[in-house]
Amino acid sequence: MSAARASSSSSSSSLLRAFRPLSLRAPRRTLASAATLSPNAAASADAPAAAAASPLAPPTPVAGDAWHPTARRVGLIAWKRGMTSYFLPNGTRLPATLLQLAHCQVSAHIGFAPDSAAAGAEAAVKAKTRTGEPYHALQIAAVDARSKRGVSAQVRGHLQKAGVGAKKVIREFRVSKDAIVPLGTELSVHHFVPGQHVDVRAITRGKGFQGGMKRHGFKGLRASHGVSISHRSLGSTGQHQDPGRVFPGKKMAGRMGGTAHRTVQNLRVLRIDERDSTLLVSGAVPGPEGGILTLVDAKKALVGAAANAWAKGKTLSGELATGKEAMDVYLKNGLTQLPFPAATKEMVKGWPKVVEVGELQ
Repeated sequence: MSAARASSSSSSSSLLRAFRPLSLRAPRRTLASAATLSPNAAASADAPAAAAASPLAPPTPVAGDAWHPTARRVGLIAWKRGMTSYFLPNGTRLPATLLQLAHCQVSAHIGFAPDSAAAGAEAAVKAKTRTGEPYHALQIAAVDARSKRGVSAQVRGHLQKAGVGAKKVIREFRVSKDAIVPLGTELSVHHFVPGQHVDVRAITRGKGFQGGMKRHGFKGLRASHGVSISHRSLGSTGQHQDPGRVFPGKKMAGRMGGTAHRTVQNLRVLRIDERDSTLLVSGAVPGPEGGILTLVDAKKALVGAAANAWAKGKTLSGELATGKEAMDVYLKNGLTQLPFPAATKEMVKGWPKVVEVGELQ
């Protein structure tokens, strides 16, 4: 085992050891949303929405520093540190995965005007989708490089223009045009709120060369009569002389995992800890311990549900929207607001260091 891998393994185990007593002994601080912490939440709740021409048409979202149903926030990059158990206030035990932020900083604006300094500024769009729609995205750089050997000169120069040091991992996240964050800004783990749902994407754990039963879930051959030394065989893989070949894409033995990205959707955030930039999500996520993954607001349970309800002129409960509701009617699990456009290190000063889900969430 290399020294780098040994140090990574020791850091992961120390984080898990440090976390386990906290989940049982530390006093719980329930946070239904970021509205109680964000200085912009009170103003956003009172911000009136523009009335639509038709009483059933959805009102126009208010551009500014408050989350709205059509907003699309930037994601984060994190390490997978391992799995543990999490106990809700009512004693329910949940399997959970511990993730640690990888020092995420904004390294580029894509589709925004060069002089866009404030959220919601009108951008001279330079990028478009295949359908011709404007494309806005933020590029996030993460994982500090210990030396220059692991980062090319071109990447170092690109990051230096944004005031960011050498980083090993760069990812791009599509955002709404009012979700711009200044270059060089370091993002905080408070970007995600306990109780909300996230989608986690990573390269799957590599399992090497595997047979058809493990790789594809084949039943195998009989375990007793009529089979000798080939109980886990695939069986027939083709037909007769016509077509005389095995069709492409046939499920057979081969390399399993480690080659493709997979996304696990709708994982609930259970706990965040600003002290070591860690967060707990319910369930399992792809990839090995120490692997890199990305987190974004849940496409279905959060972003999609809010946008669909808004487009129909209704709230999540099915009631007709008047355009004067607070944004919490488009959020689930008792949330009232999300940090927008993002939770930065400067913004979260004075916020609680440890926040966990409440009993009602």
